Amino acid sequence: MSTDVPPERERPMSTEPSTGTGTGGTYATQRRAAARNHTAILDVAHELLARSPAASMNEIAKRAGVGAGTLYRHFPTREALILAVYHHDVRKLVDSADGLLATRPAADAFVTWFETLAHYVRLKHGLGEALHNAAVQDAINETYAPVVAAVAKLLDACVAAGTVRAGLDPADVLLLMGFLWRVGPDEDGAAQGRRLIGIVFDGIRA
Repeated sequence: MSTDVPPERERPMSTEPSTGTGTGGTYATQRRAAARNHTAILDVAHELLARSPAASMNEIAKRAGVGAGTLYRHFPTREALILAVYHHDVRKLVDSADGLLATRPAADAFVTWFETLAHYVRLKHGLGEALHNAAVQDAINETYAPVVAAVAKLLDACVAAGTVRAGLDPADVLLLMGFLWRVGPDEDGAAQGRRLIGIVFDGIRA
């Protein structure tokens, strides 16, 4: 049985600027604090939900160092939090492509990016257990285009480096990587995922 109990006594922090001297500075400080809390909650929720989809909202709030009232102001329901974690993870994954390409050879960046995708896919098992299928499918549909665009960027860099043949459709490559949805969530599954990524990459080399 869930131990999540929305708080009734915690006094919410105002999101409106107060009147009087220093209003602008006070409001800006509150906004920065709210942004830090939002990020901290998402990071902790990612970690705890990856370990156990049954992690409670109260446990997440405690680990993030915020009150339960703060968590519920940001994410009024468990479903809202889990969906936000999923979107947050996908944004981080998509944005990481540029950084990987700037610091690693293209082929290494490609493999590393897909290994990270495999980790997020394993986390998605928890997403599926926690939400209705329609909500999960909507989340996947909304993030599909940015993920394909990141794959295209990685493929273009590999083609330019001469490590992958030209003419590959990034959507096809992403679909080919669909095996990531079937490997287990444990360490054996992670190792198997890495081996299979290597096999796929060998198959698309120039």
